[in-house]
Amino acid sequence: MTQGNASTGTTLLVVDDEPELRSLLSEYFGRHGFTVRTAHDAAAARAAIAEALPDMALLDINMPGENGLSLARWLRDAHPRVGLVMLTTAGESVDRVVGLELGADDYIPKPFEMRELLARIRAVLRRLKLSQPMPAAQALASRRVPFGACQLDLDERRLFGGEGTEIEISAAEFDLLALFARNPNRPLNRDQIMEQAHNRGWDVFDRSIDLRVMRLRRKIETNPDKPEVLKTVRNVGYVFVPTGPAAA
Repeated sequence: MTQGNASTGTTLLVVDDEPELRSLLSEYFGRHGFTVRTAHDAAAARAAIAEALPDMALLDINMPGENGLSLARWLRDAHPRVGLVMLTTAGESVDRVVGLELGADDYIPKPFEMRELLARIRAVLRRLKLSQPMPAAQALASRRVPFGACQLDLDERRLFGGEGTEIEISAAEFDLLALFARNPNRPLNRDQIMEQAHNRGWDVFDRSIDLRVMRLRRKIETNPDKPEVLKTVRNVGYVFVPTGPAAA
């Protein structure tokens, strides 16, 4: 493991088995104010995370031994508030779909342009910053939208279950729920959802929308196989059917 320059306090963990790429990314992001730590495989990454939790992880999918998808699954389950961007080989659509299904905030294919990668990571970090809990005094006045037995807190950017326990969601999942909350009983097609998603800075394609809706249904629906809150509208897209007064 190595560490780059520190100035902003934002920590980036780069996990890739290519030493040249690790060195290049460490130097580049260090120049842009990140504290960069690197790991050459999943085992080294787990050790680095146990030592100090990063703000963001940049994971290569194809690594010897435990691959990036397995590491991403563990990281999302164990530390859901850590930003997660996957590196994929160009054309590996199956891997990138699986990565999104696991809860990755974004992906970028290799070879990539360094400025684009920096912009994507900054976009994810902005969403994560917005997702941080608000002070208690502000939380008292927060707006909540019922999603079945769950409630989406629009101000705190958090999802709560029927018993009041928090349900972990990614920044992109919150953005999607918030879009539905702003459009109750209005069918949204995939083009409308993708337009809003691009405005929020996360990369999407048709299949990724379906995957995110599927993940959200598992969290908010009583029976995800027969959804009553996020319903499918044939040949259109999806519609949010509120079970109570929806906030705008």
